[in-house]
Amino acid sequence: MEKKSSPKLNIFDLTMIVIGLVIGMGIFRTSKDAAASSLTPSIFFAAWIVGGIVAFCGALTYAEIGSRFPVTGGYYKIFSYTYHPSIAFAINCIILISNAASISGVALIGSEYITPLIFGQGHIAIQQTIAIASIILFYGVNLMGLRMSSTTQNILMLIKITMLVVLIAAIFFPNLYNPNPLPVGNLTGKNFTAILLSFGVALKATSFTYGGYQQTINFGEEIENPQKNIPRGIFIGILVIIILYLSVSYSYYKVIGFTELKTTSGIASLVAERMMGPTGHYVSSILLFIAVLAYVNVSLLSNPRVMYAMSEDRILPAAFRKKDEKKDVLTVSLTVFAAICVIVIFFADTFDKILSFTIFLDSIGMATSAATIFVLRKRTKHLDGTGIYSMKLYPLMPAIFVLTYLFVGTVIAITFPQYALIGVSVFAVFLLIYFVTQRKRKSE
Repeated sequence: MEKKSSPKLNIFDLTMIVIGLVIGMGIFRTSKDAAASSLTPSIFFAAWIVGGIVAFCGALTYAEIGSRFPVTGGYYKIFSYTYHPSIAFAINCIILISNAASISGVALIGSEYITPLIFGQGHIAIQQTIAIASIILFYGVNLMGLRMSSTTQNILMLIKITMLVVLIAAIFFPNLYNPNPLPVGNLTGKNFTAILLSFGVALKATSFTYGGYQQTINFGEEIENPQKNIPRGIFIGILVIIILYLSVSYSYYKVIGFTELKTTSGIASLVAERMMGPTGHYVSSILLFIAVLAYVNVSLLSNPRVMYAMSEDRILPAAFRKKDEKKDVLTVSLTVFAAICVIVIFFADTFDKILSFTIFLDSIGMATSAATIFVLRKRTKHLDGTGIYSMKLYPLMPAIFVLTYLFVGTVIAITFPQYALIGVSVFAVFLLIYFVTQRKRKSE
């Protein structure tokens, strides 16, 4: 009897997956960071548009990488094939640390919303403590083997959708707009370098918010008619996201005011308060904090499994495979990953610092992973014309993506050299660890 093949994803399925992967918690905070970096509103909105275009180029690039090299094991095996196992090990570890830093950043977003309700404004140490407590709480939940992944994911999605609707709806009520916004700066007297630096720092914030499209690397063989549906589905998905992000940012811009947005905390709750009064502020702050807790829980559930897989491939030590069979908990991997999250918050106590650290690490990971397409195209020429997905406008799209992340990484190195130095040092340390362990393994 002939075995039925599993149903493939159509264009609507792919579009919804892309939207679900990209829209996270960042939009409830990063508009403030993008505004603070932007000299003018035009730079602010340009950063959102360019960030979306870069995300589109990246999503198509990763889709083709996955189509040409469809392997389990993710980036490690692709890096090993195109570069060298040492580069694969170092970059995978960098990506894990970047993921941990992202969780830390999201935890701080949640603490920024809940802290004013309990303690009032201006308590960075308290925000830091709440963020760390959130991670420790769900470390304990996962350590006990309590599974809440599907439920929490549904709660997270519901809260995000509700808040996005509320924020965008504010645009249609001009009486909610700030009647006396503070004056907006202009570019008079600013040289090109200052303008470019302003745009680059704003792009750092929007890049964080557009993250998630990298997972299109897993779609290659699962899409029906991939040559047409992959670019169309990704284009529609990213276009919808750009429109949503621009709409939300425009709402912040009109309701709060551009200059005020640069220094206002809890921006989503403030818009909700303008719409529904103090009740809206309290309810939205609590809901966003719950959504952050859900995100932290799911992330602590998924990332240790990456460490477990790396250990199975003998990339990480065997200790990372240690498992509590009764509770189905990866005790060592979970503990190490949660510890990294806490350490990041402890040393980079504000969201802006974590954002710079995360995006610098991302710049290394994104640029090097997307650049594998140039090697894969040459080594897999025999696959051309066999039905796999191959992007049009090659090599322009991956070049735009790689160069943009190199630009953002350079901007961070100029504005926050300490985080760039830490990032490069961490990468070098992991390279050293790889060669030391390989030598030890050979001698044994």
